[in-house]
Amino acid sequence: MSTKDRILSRIRRATAGAPDAPPVPRDYLRVHGSRTPAETADLLAANLTEYRAKVHRTDEDGIARLLARLLPASRTVLVPPALPGHWLASTTATRIPDDAASTPHDLDRVDSVVTGCALAIAETGTIVLDGGPDQGRRRITLVPDHHICVVRVPGQVVDSVPQALERLDPTRPLTWISGPSATSDIELDRVEGVHGPRTLEVVLLGAQ
Repeated sequence: MSTKDRILSRIRRATAGAPDAPPVPRDYLRVHGSRTPAETADLLAANLTEYRAKVHRTDEDGIARLLARLLPASRTVLVPPALPGHWLASTTATRIPDDAASTPHDLDRVDSVVTGCALAIAETGTIVLDGGPDQGRRRITLVPDHHICVVRVPGQVVDSVPQALERLDPTRPLTWISGPSATSDIELDRVEGVHGPRTLEVVLLGAQ
C-alpha cells in the first residue's frame, strides 16, 4: 500500500458515519459588471501589466514574427508537443521537445519556453495552465527563466474566478499564474525568479 493509499484509508475510517456536508451556497456575485469581449481583454492586459508581466497583442498572421522578436537572445526554446508549429516558424532558436526524462538541471539550461494556456481570468490578471498538449508538463513553465504564454482571445478569456472554475477540470494539474515569480523578504525587498520564471510575457492572440 502506498503512502497516499494509507492516508486516504485513514481519512475514510475517521469520517465513516459522519453526516454529509451541507450544500455550499452559490448565490455570490459571479462577475463585477458587464463587459464586451474587447473590454474583458483590455482588463486582462491591464491586470497582467500591473503584475509586471509583459503583454503583447497580435493575430495569427503576425504571431510568428512577434515570437521571433520576443526570442532574439534565446538559443533554445522549449516546445510542448502540440504547440502550433507555425508559431515558431520565424525564430532561429533550437527547439527542445518536452521530454519526460529531462531533469531540472536540463530545464535550467533552456533559455525560454513557449506555451498555450487553459484560460485567463481578466479580473485577477491570472493565467491558468492545466498540462494540456500545447502547455506540456507543469515543471517546464517553472524552471526556465523566460516564459511566453499565448492566450487565444476571446475564446480563452473569462471575466472572473467563478467563471473560470466552471470551465476547468479539477482533476487536471492546474497551475495559476499571476505575473512573474516574485517574493519579498521581511523588509519588502522584491525578488523575482525564485519560484518560477523571472520574465513572463503574455501574447493575446486575436486581439489587436
